[in-house]
Order: sequence, then C-alpha cells, then structure tokens
Amino acid sequence: MVNIAVLGYGTVGSGVVEVIDKNSDSVAKRVGDEINIKYVLDLREFPGDRVESVLVHDFDTILNDPEVVIVVEVMGGVEPAYTFVKKSLLAGKSVCTSNKELVAAHGPELIAIAKEKSVNFLFEASVGGAIPVIRPINSSLTADRILEIKGILNGTTNYILTQMAEEGWEFDRALKSAQEMGYAERNPEADIEGYDATRKIAILSSLAFGKNVDYEKVYTEGISRITANDIRFVRKMGGAIKLLASSTCEDGKYYAMVAPFIVDKTQPLYAVSGVYNAVFVKGSQIGDIMFYGSGAGKLPTACAVVSDIVDAAKHPNKHIYVFWEPEELPLTGIGNATRSFFVRVSGKRADDEGKIRDEFGHVSFIELEDITDEFAFVTPPLTEEAFDEKIKKVPKVLGRIRLDRKMEEEN
Repeated sequence: MVNIAVLGYGTVGSGVVEVIDKNSDSVAKRVGDEINIKYVLDLREFPGDRVESVLVHDFDTILNDPEVVIVVEVMGGVEPAYTFVKKSLLAGKSVCTSNKELVAAHGPELIAIAKEKSVNFLFEASVGGAIPVIRPINSSLTADRILEIKGILNGTTNYILTQMAEEGWEFDRALKSAQEMGYAERNPEADIEGYDATRKIAILSSLAFGKNVDYEKVYTEGISRITANDIRFVRKMGGAIKLLASSTCEDGKYYAMVAPFIVDKTQPLYAVSGVYNAVFVKGSQIGDIMFYGSGAGKLPTACAVVSDIVDAAKHPNKHIYVFWEPEELPLTGIGNATRSFFVRVSGKRADDEGKIRDEFGHVSFIELEDITDEFAFVTPPLTEEAFDEKIKKVPKVLGRIRLDRKMEEEN
C-alpha cells in the first residue's frame, strides 16, 4: 500500500480524491500497489464528506508520519505551500503539485532537494491542466533541441476572447460571463493581465532550455484593452486574437513574452476556442508538435496530478531526472524582435493616410462600412523598438496588436 497525503481540499484537491476513488482499480494496476489517501489537510471541516475520517489540520501530523511517502500539494499560492513542500522533500517524501506559482518561483531549488533526497518533485498539472506537456518535454523530446514553444496557456482569457468574437461582446461583459461560469476568479487580474500564462511559459521554457527562466523578467501584456471593434477589424483581415505565450531560441539568444497576437485561419491555434489550451513545441529535427486539450477544470487537472502520483509511486527512492538547472537563463529584450503590427486609429483614413505612409511606408488599410470614425492599418515587418518610435507620430491611436508570423506573410 502506498500512503499519500493531500494538502488542500478545494477544487483540485477534491478532484484528486474523486479520481483516485473512482479509478482505484486502474490506478493500482498501473502502480502495482494500492494508493491510499491517509490524510487530507485543510483548515475547514467537511462533516459527512468522504474525507471526514482522514481530515487533519496540522501539517506536522503528515510530516512526522513515516508511512506517508507522497505529499500532494494542491493548495495554491506560494505560502504556506512552499514551506510544506520543502519540509516534505527534506523529510524524504515525494511531492506532486499543480501549483504554478510555487513551481515558477522555486522550481530549481525544490528539484535539487528532491534529487539530493532521491525522491521526486513532479508538477505536470502546473501547466495546461490535463494536457500532458511537461512530461514529454522532460523525457520524450530529449533527443532533439527545442527551438520554440508557443501556445494558448490560459483558458480564462481564451474563453473571454472567444465570447467577444462569437457574441460581439465588449471585454467587460465577456469577463462577467467567465466569472459566472466559474472560469474566472472574483479578482481576475492574474488571468486577464497575462501573469498566469507568464508563469506557465517560464516553467516550460526552463524545462526546454535547461536553465531557470525568471517569470518576472518575461515581457507580459494581457487582454484587458482588447475591444469588440478590434475583433471586428481583425475578423475582416481573416484573423483571430489570441493571448499567446511564447519563448524562442534564435542565434543563441532567448526571447520570451506573453501578449495578444493575431493568428490566421490556416493555423491550428485559430480554432482553439473556449477554455481549451494548445501548446506548440518546435524542435530542430522533429519540427512542430502540438499538444491540445482542456487547460483547466477540477477533474482534468486532478487527472494530471494523479498521473504524477502514479509516476512517483512507481519510482520509490529513485529520482526522475528533471532538466532544469538553477542558473538563470538571460532573456533578450523584445526591442529587436521583428514583426508586423495591427494599429487601430480614431478618425478618417483620408485625414491621416499620408502621415501613416510617411512613417511606415507601405501599409495595408482595413475599414468597416458601419464604422466611419475609426480605421485600422497593418505595418510592414519592423522591430518593436522602431515601431514604438514611429507610432508616437501617428495621432489618435486607439490600440495595437502584434501579428503572428503567418499573418505577416499574408499582409
């Protein structure tokens, strides 16, 4: 029997218990032994619940029990999760977590402790919910050199942008719908401003490139400034707006960013809608591989956690190597990155066309018949730094969105 303890009985924690209970036979077959939930830690009481008999309120009860060999951290946040996880690893217990904040902030340190103690720190569920992307990067793709990771890593923002596109809603209405559906928190800042996706791309980049990517140094923009008119102009271009998280290695330099981008219909990311996530990994030899699936939710995330529990249970006293060194990977600023930009302007095209062409040269203009006081244009490819200087000379700019590379080719 493999005894485990679950820290936190919220959405994901209750999902982990449910998955283990419902799939106990198949889980046992994969492990070669029964998984037994010996403790559930939470500050609350759950009278009449399945976990009532195993509920504890003091973490030391778990820490000091030598029969507990795997600790499942699904509390969220950095503290007290970090303290509990570190103590568990130092005590020789493996840890499985869904906590992206914890992994992004302390991943290298916790991995190093796990290695020293011949146990495991596993975190498949910290990125992409049910999508198995961390394990393939850490094992299946190790024969190739990863050049780029790009994808939709936040289901809340993807749901909001999907509703804005399909229903014609403004941002605030789509956000309210996301909150009513349970996809967005009461305070949605981490999602809508891109911080959640930033932590996730930092984790994936650290695994792909082998050194620590500091999420606080990743350039980040959210979607709170996207409007219904932006989406209408972009639709006429044949594109869709997606919050993309990406990291690349080009000529020995590393770039990472999170921001809204315009993608076109020929790209698989165009069709990723609702709360679904998708991740592209480009290798030097294998080309593009795409991972797609539900990026959040109680049971999908819980299944990813349980897969780590199974992995840890199958490798007692044996560390599964994770290619993530503590040395920081220096990121190059985005100023020299070259791309085209979609720009929406207040006023009439005839009044400003000359000024725009003087600054940007050949541009493509987009107009809508029923919107006479706005127009948009797409620049030729230029560096971020050059764009920032030129756009200062264009009056009444309402907003700008970057184009993904395929859209650049077509415009």
